[in-house]
Amino acid sequence: MALSKTERRQRIKNRIRKVISGTAERPRLAVFRSNKEIYAQLVDDVKGVTLVAASSRDKEIAGSKGTKTEVSALVGKAIAEKALKAGIEIVSFDRGGYLYHGRVKSLAEGAREAGLKF
Repeated sequence: MALSKTERRQRIKNRIRKVISGTAERPRLAVFRSNKEIYAQLVDDVKGVTLVAASSRDKEIAGSKGTKTEVSALVGKAIAEKALKAGIEIVSFDRGGYLYHGRVKSLAEGAREAGLKF
């Protein structure tokens, strides 16, 4: 029986989450990609809290023109800047079951350029 796209992604996501989990010192950079927007958040899985979040719906990013990939790079830079303000430099990257390609890759590279290490 063939899996649907969402079921397949959920299986991959579960496989990744078995290995990757965030702590206060090294939070998990979780990525969610919808058809239109992209969201990123730093999560402390020990306490179960979101430390920092950024998305393409934020005021400063939503006004910018460009392709979805270019906007993803801006979201990566935004999450990195917020993380550095909060004193977080090193993170674990959680691609959320998506391929490391296109918007997800762009977000990761934007975060790296802005100073996050993973």
